[in-house]
Amino acid sequence: MKFSASPLRTPASFPVRTHYFLAGLASVLMSCQQAKPVATDAPQTAAAPTEATAPTQAALTEAAAREAITRYLKGQSNANLYVVDSASVVDVDNHWQVLVPRTDWAGRMPNRAAFEVDKQTGTVRTLMVK
Repeated sequence: MKFSASPLRTPASFPVRTHYFLAGLASVLMSCQQAKPVATDAPQTAAAPTEATAPTQAALTEAAAREAITRYLKGQSNANLYVVDSASVVDVDNHWQVLVPRTDWAGRMPNRAAFEVDKQTGTVRTLMVK
């Protein structure tokens, strides 16, 4: 009759299946970790709507809304990334929603920046894009 000195198994005596199970469990648990976001060179659309311009003039027409967006974007440091000529404008109650394509967002969705132009004041606000 053999008696072992220790009632617990040592790691060397674990079966091979146990090692594979533990390695698999560790990899599953590590894959649940969320990666930290990596900073990119391309600026993202604002996380929340923000006031962008002071009221200048009413934007009662689609053309006036496009002019307000053009004025706003000229003041931005990355104005050359926007293709204002290809912007689409939607009439939404008391404001205009303007979607402006960006050249650095080509090939990804969404590929347009969203803005809101108040009809009464002409104020431009950036919108979150999903």
